[in-house]
Amino acid sequence: MIDITYRPMLENDVLEKARELARTIVAKEANDVNTKAQWPLKSIKALQESGLAGLMVPAAYGGLGLGLSALVKVCEILGEVNASVSMCFGMHCVGSAVIAAKATGFQKEKYLRPIAEGRHITTLALSEPGTGAHFYYPQTQLFFTSQDRFLINGRKSFVTNGGQADSYVISTAGVEPEATAHQFSCIVLDKDTPGMHWEEPWNGLGMKGNSSRGLVLENIEIPATHLLGEQGDQLWYVFNIVAPYFLMAMAGTYLGVAQAGFSEAQQHLLKRSHTHSGAMLGQVPVLQHRLGTLWAKVERTRRLIYHAAAGGDAADPAALYGILSAKAEVATCVVDVVNEAMTLTGGIAYRDNSKFEILLHDARAAHIMSPTTDLLYTWLGRALLDQPILSE
Repeated sequence: MIDITYRPMLENDVLEKARELARTIVAKEANDVNTKAQWPLKSIKALQESGLAGLMVPAAYGGLGLGLSALVKVCEILGEVNASVSMCFGMHCVGSAVIAAKATGFQKEKYLRPIAEGRHITTLALSEPGTGAHFYYPQTQLFFTSQDRFLINGRKSFVTNGGQADSYVISTAGVEPEATAHQFSCIVLDKDTPGMHWEEPWNGLGMKGNSSRGLVLENIEIPATHLLGEQGDQLWYVFNIVAPYFLMAMAGTYLGVAQAGFSEAQQHLLKRSHTHSGAMLGQVPVLQHRLGTLWAKVERTRRLIYHAAAGGDAADPAALYGILSAKAEVATCVVDVVNEAMTLTGGIAYRDNSKFEILLHDARAAHIMSPTTDLLYTWLGRALLDQPILSE
């Protein structure tokens, strides 16, 4: 884990700032993001100007120096208003954490300080078309062209903030003669590096504003100063940094979506009445019961996620179980809650461009966003049985 000793801004202050931005800038931009598949420039810029973009950057380099708990809660706040903003912000935070974990002096000044100062957005580019959910087995090739330069060729898929970020954390496989079969490494690429080619803009069922695009890497030559850690460190990054931060960012985002679905149903039952009798829907026992079960589902999922994040921040070895299960559990939670909330709300929930249409589309991707729900439960079972997590 990265050092989270420094806490110059209390977590409560960070969360209050996130709530303020969610109520104002994020909420105001949400319609354009969702209907026009527009990357949330205004929201991301506001998060940068507020200092929140430096959430994962150590205080020694001007950041907030916070950890998984803050990441989960900020993503939850943003996700309740607009899931795309939360996902874009979350992937920036994960990329920031990866860069910070073993940053060199050059990387601290080139990336971490600008991130903390609100001048730089980063993101992950790990997934590839041929490996599916197994994002930790990159096929992108890394060659040495000289003692201090690399050559990269490959293709990445579903890059959140694609074409919008200032840098991209990518994974590679070493192919020089002395490289081992699993000598995977992480590299940070600057935007507009010669040889980077973006594929078609994202046009998906949900997460409309993610700018989740494919990236072709063609004969990219970069200095070795862009290597993160040492050659062969990629699996270390995956399990110590990428997995916990990525899973917590997604868990927080989808928890926010689940909360939004619950709140929509609750407000409907509080305000709606039958015209023939004047009775409020909130007075109907079966509806009271069903809303109560939804609250319990959201809240127990929240407690699991918060507990996992707190354990990760405390470097508790048992936190692995919660971290692996958090995203899997919230995937089931968000789909179930939004579906049931639509039923409780009735026909108006099914109107075109309704709030529920957006929530349902955003929620449905939770199960298949890598690591998938099935893969996470498999990893959890292996961990519980003292088996290698990546065994075939």
